[in-house]
Amino acid sequence: MRVRVTTAEGCPCGWGAPYEECCGRLHRGEPAPTAESLMRSRYTAFVVGDAGYLARTWHSSARPDALALDASRTWRGLHVLDAVRGSLLDADGQVEFVARWEDADGSRGRHHERSRFVREEGRWVYLDALPSA
Repeated sequence: MRVRVTTAEGCPCGWGAPYEECCGRLHRGEPAPTAESLMRSRYTAFVVGDAGYLARTWHSSARPDALALDASRTWRGLHVLDAVRGSLLDADGQVEFVARWEDADGSRGRHHERSRFVREEGRWVYLDALPSA
């Protein structure tokens, strides 16, 4: 299920720019400049139901064979807690975040993760999540 985000709406990633100028550019193929921008665009891909983008931005060694998104889950917000490395000149980076969700039955929860990102063929990709402490 894809959710349409209108041009005038702020991007779900939380940076404040309209979707088309923010994560929409990355979803259409522009490379993410930093690990954090990739993580934010991947969160937004969950919001809009873009499983293809999630697959394309997953490291080839860790990419699942199939990816099905839960259409009954609505993503309600993203809070970035920390970003380590992952800049224009880095080869790797980590981003810690909390994403809030709500299911169709009204239950709510949060996903807390420290993601690892690396460059593959010059582009930022998601590698994996570090185990919780």
